[in-house]
Amino acid sequence: MELTPIKVAVVGASGYSGGELIRVLLGHGGAELACLTSRAEAGRSLAEVFPRFRGIGGADALRFVAPDVGVIAASGAEVVFLALPHGVAAEYAGPLLDAGLRVIDLSADYRLSDPSVYEEFYGAPHPDAGRLEGAVYGLPEVRPDAIAAADLVASPGCYPTSVILPLVPALRDGLVDPGTIHAVSLSGVSGAGRKAEIPLLFSECNESVRPYSIPKHRHLSEIEQELSIAAGEVVTISFTPVLTPVTAGIYTTVYAAAKGGAAAADLGRSLTSAYGEAPFVRLLGEGCAPDTKHVTRTNFIDIGWAHDPRTDRFVLMSAEDNLVKGASGQAVQSFNLMVGFPATAGLLGV
Repeated sequence: MELTPIKVAVVGASGYSGGELIRVLLGHGGAELACLTSRAEAGRSLAEVFPRFRGIGGADALRFVAPDVGVIAASGAEVVFLALPHGVAAEYAGPLLDAGLRVIDLSADYRLSDPSVYEEFYGAPHPDAGRLEGAVYGLPEVRPDAIAAADLVASPGCYPTSVILPLVPALRDGLVDPGTIHAVSLSGVSGAGRKAEIPLLFSECNESVRPYSIPKHRHLSEIEQELSIAAGEVVTISFTPVLTPVTAGIYTTVYAAAKGGAAAADLGRSLTSAYGEAPFVRLLGEGCAPDTKHVTRTNFIDIGWAHDPRTDRFVLMSAEDNLVKGASGQAVQSFNLMVGFPATAGLLGV
C-alpha cells in the first residue's frame, strides 16, 4: 500500500527517544520530517548530531531549530511528537493544539486523568490541567478507536507498557486478585535519558544491578490508573524497578494470585482474545519466558505466563525495548492510527 506522506515534527529530537523517533520516521513511507527542534543542537544538521543517519532519507539536509511554536506550525507539520521532559511538554502541547496541529506527547504530562495524582507523583501542580480530559492514554492495543479520533495522545511510559499489557486482560476477565499484584521490572540505562549523571556512568552501572525509586516510582501512577480502569475498581500494586547494565530493554515479571479457580489455560484464552490480532504483541505461550534479546530494536512486546499451583499465583512475563515499544515505536503506532495508516506502517523493519 502506497502512503501519502504526512508532514511531522519532533520537538526535543536530540534525546534517546527523539533519536529513535527519527530513526523510525526516516524509514516510514508515510512520514515526512518537516521540523526537528532542540535547544542544545539548534543550527546543527541531523547528520552532525546523529552520524548514524548520514546519507539516509535526506538526513544531511535536515537541521535542528530552536523550539518555537510558530516555526513548527510554519513547517507544515500536521502531527507533532513531543519528546520532552514532563513539565516542559505542556508548554508546547497547548499552543500547538490551538494552532490546529495534532500532538503525540511522550512525556508524562497528559497521561494522568487526575491532576492531584500528577502533583502527588511529580511534585508540582499540573501545568495544563484543563486539557487532561481531552487527552487519550495511547495504548494502541487497548484503545485504538479513541487514539484514532484524538488530537492529543499521551503515549505511555516504558515500564507501564510492560506491566499494563500483560495484566489488562486478566483483570478485565476477573482472573486475578487485584490486591495481590507485584511487578518487578529490569531496565536498561537508556531509560534514564541522554544525560550526564554520575549514577549512569559506565563504570557505575557496568557489572552491577540496583533497584531505585523504591517504593513509589513515578510510573506507578499511570500503571495503577490503567489497571483500575481494567479491573473496574481501585487497584494498588507494589512495583520494583531495577537498573541493569544493558543499554536498552525492559524485562518485567508480574505476580498475582489467581481468582475463582482460574488456571493457566484461562489466562492464555484471555490473552489470546485480547491480543490475538495485535500485530506487535507476541504471545509466547504457557511456560515460555521472553528474552530482551529478541525484542530490542523492534516494536514488539513478548508475553509469556505460568501458573504456580503451590501458591495459586500467576506469573506473567514481558519483554520490550524501552525506547521503541516503550516510547517512540508506540508513539508511531498511535500516529498510524490517527492518520489512517496500517497499524504496522514503518514499524516492521525497525
